[in-house]
Amino acid sequence: MDLILGTLVLRWYVFAFLGCFLLAGASDLGWRRTFVFAAWVWPLAWVSEVASTRIGVPFGLYHYTDVTRGHELYLANVPLMDSLSFTFLAYAAFCLARGALGSRSAASPLALTGGILMMLLDVVIDPVAVRGDRWFLGRIFYYPDGGVYFGVPLSNFVGWVLVGAAAIGGYLMMVPKGRGSRSGPGIALYYAVLAFNLAVTAWIGEWALLGIGLLLHVVLASALYVVRRRPAMGPGLESQKA
Repeated sequence: MDLILGTLVLRWYVFAFLGCFLLAGASDLGWRRTFVFAAWVWPLAWVSEVASTRIGVPFGLYHYTDVTRGHELYLANVPLMDSLSFTFLAYAAFCLARGALGSRSAASPLALTGGILMMLLDVVIDPVAVRGDRWFLGRIFYYPDGGVYFGVPLSNFVGWVLVGAAAIGGYLMMVPKGRGSRSGPGIALYYAVLAFNLAVTAWIGEWALLGIGLLLHVVLASALYVVRRRPAMGPGLESQKA
């Protein structure tokens, strides 16, 4: 019980986002499908993290420091909150992919787009997490060989695309009709997570990372808007040409 309470207190922001995921998912997918989504993504993320900390696949080799062991829950050598966070990150990316491509898009494009969108969140999240000793996350993990992108290896981002695509694609295989009806709350969750991490980036004074993160996601939002508007613009353009 002490570990559960310690995890809730220490990682309050993770559970705040998790609560938003459950509420958004319930209004979008329904409770049953939301739990199916979580029940698939969480173990997938945990296995991926355990493998990465041992053989470097799929995120590249990294290690948890165990500095918070005894203060929060761990599953093997992975903090509970870390693998748990993949559930709301994958769902938020899934919603943004649906918002851009449309809910009726084929499963493969939705899964791949969702994986890329999830990775683009991590472009901000992981460099900030590596600097966790400068904010309330703490120095919970490290890459022994560092990395070219603010201390993060590029293999990490490849892994996020693969795991994100597998998370969304696997869910769509299990629940083919589970595409939901309200992607808006999940899209808001995506940008809430982004805003939180950009705020922490500014707080610790990583201005180059902040600038890259802002520029990247402004360009991304503009591109997604164009993709979303393109089908609606088609008939109008055709009528003008006629």
